[in-house]
Amino acid sequence: MIYVYILQSQEFIDRFYVGVTTDLRARLKKHNAGEVSHTSKYAPWAIKTYVAFSDENQAYAFEKYLKSPSGRAFAKKRL
Repeated sequence: MIYVYILQSQEFIDRFYVGVTTDLRARLKKHNAGEVSHTSKYAPWAIKTYVAFSDENQAYAFEKYLKSPSGRAFAKKRL
């Protein structure tokens, strides 16, 4: 399985991060340990939502969509 996930900063609640991984727990630990440059200054993070895909291409397409303006609006309203 490959996961598309949305993280929410616990200290800066208006900050979100969208990513893809095959190991969600390990990836969250990396985000919270400051090992990911894009998220280090807004740690700690919590998983807001995630979606599991069996098809890698679909997962990356969904991640790309969530990072678009319409995808951000969708996530804010529905996820």
